[in-house]
Amino acid sequence: MKKYVIGLDYGTDSCRAIVADSATGEEIASSVKYYPRWAAGKYCDAGANRYRQHPLDYTETLESSVREALERSPAGTASLVAGIGVDTTGSTPVLTDDRGVPLALLPEFAENPNAMFILWKDHTAIAEAAEINALSKRWDTDYTACSGGVYSPEWVWAKALHVLRSDGEVRKAARSWVEHCDWIPALLTGNTRPENILRSRCAAGHKALWHADWGGLPPEAFFTALDPLLSGWRACLFTETFPGDRSVGKLTKEWAERLGLSTETTVAAGVLDCHTGAVGAQIAPGVMVRVIGTSTCDVMVASREEIAGRLIPGICGQVDGSVIPGMVGLEAGQSAFGDVYAWFKRVVEWPVKHLLSRSQLIDEALKSRLTEEILSGILPALSEEAGKIPAHESSILATDWLNGRRTPDADPLLKGTLTGLTLGSSAPLIFRALVEATAYGSKAIADRFIENGLQIGEVTAIGGITHKSPFVMQTLANVLGMSIKVSKAEQACALGSAMFAAVASGVHPTVGEAQKAMGRGFSDVWRPDPAANRIYAGLYEKYRAMGKWA
Repeated sequence: MKKYVIGLDYGTDSCRAIVADSATGEEIASSVKYYPRWAAGKYCDAGANRYRQHPLDYTETLESSVREALERSPAGTASLVAGIGVDTTGSTPVLTDDRGVPLALLPEFAENPNAMFILWKDHTAIAEAAEINALSKRWDTDYTACSGGVYSPEWVWAKALHVLRSDGEVRKAARSWVEHCDWIPALLTGNTRPENILRSRCAAGHKALWHADWGGLPPEAFFTALDPLLSGWRACLFTETFPGDRSVGKLTKEWAERLGLSTETTVAAGVLDCHTGAVGAQIAPGVMVRVIGTSTCDVMVASREEIAGRLIPGICGQVDGSVIPGMVGLEAGQSAFGDVYAWFKRVVEWPVKHLLSRSQLIDEALKSRLTEEILSGILPALSEEAGKIPAHESSILATDWLNGRRTPDADPLLKGTLTGLTLGSSAPLIFRALVEATAYGSKAIADRFIENGLQIGEVTAIGGITHKSPFVMQTLANVLGMSIKVSKAEQACALGSAMFAAVASGVHPTVGEAQKAMGRGFSDVWRPDPAANRIYAGLYEKYRAMGKWA
């Protein structure tokens, strides 16, 4: 009998649902729903690096995206859905009460950003992350050792502590925290109490200092030494964690009705989006998967024998079973990639948005159409012109840390730079320098893996930029000096979640078998230009020197 699986992918601004054939991976139907409150700009303050999302954005888009995807599927598909897999951004935690209810779902906190999910890109907890790092280095055990040796303000303990310190009312009500990727499966199966939630190995290991060697989370004494406000929190959380191929239960009657599915539908354990994207892109040992979007995430897997007890410094962690059960998952990434280009676009578009609107020469309707046409064409035009500039004429040098640096060696306080500007520096030349900088940041990550004994035989890329910007992809290949294969699966993260659902529901015995059956292959290959690679090798050394100086 034919079986289908649903992959849910919660991104920064939307929820994507795909219905896939569990035998072939073919996408039967899909739906994308944007978070309405996020789209309206609510609860965020970019100037303060505060980015929050309301849980209702997640539940509303969950229901509407799954229902629409099923409506677009052939008749009878819903009755043949065996399982649902879920991935989300991370670390994206929320404080809860003792029942596991996110505080923003309580009337008294409905409009309080501190009671909402704290998005991965929120950097309000820089001070708390620094305290965690300092304490870890003084402690008998360095609990950041498996997280690259540096704890990030993007991760859960720093964020939770920051909110507890800054909001007394939230502090009084909060009893635990939950990651977004754990809350959705818990909600779907009716197991939201903190003590009942089956926690993601991926999120806990990479973002929450969890490791089997020290009995799960760090001991109570560590947290109380960090801040007495955390006294008792460890006991409210978890010891065990679970990979994405593990079933966490079946749909409740309520959610089965809301989604139009059966109560026999299996729900898989949650996973972070870039890790499911790597699975969907058919990751294997020796392959570095680059998830390229507003930021990047670089994922690798290695056998326990290849790692042989080594800890790779300066990355976002290495966790046994975080990507593929039975293998060590490794994560790195850049805090800004596409966001760097978006920033420059905002700089360039300022006159259009602010001066054209005041023009008395054309009517309002024409102003609107003309503004939209110009704004939508800025990045394609910059890319086209920048692509005409030979690599040896790259006279401007940039660093890519406009949102701090995630890896290698996290430092959220770093800033982006531009050097070598002259009165002849054009917008396309500056844009080219920014694209090259993001490629140099990518090479720094690949080099860190290689320097620590991992072999990178090939690079695979997924994400919107891989399909939209030939200039960016060719520059990246030229700087890395490696060919880059682009996954044919446009929704690789959702496909990876669907693969996990297929294993959790018993359709496939292992993740590897699900990948073989459901993998979609590759659409394009970007090969490096040897002459450009030689030029970029010298420029990369200047980038590294600039980074040390900055």
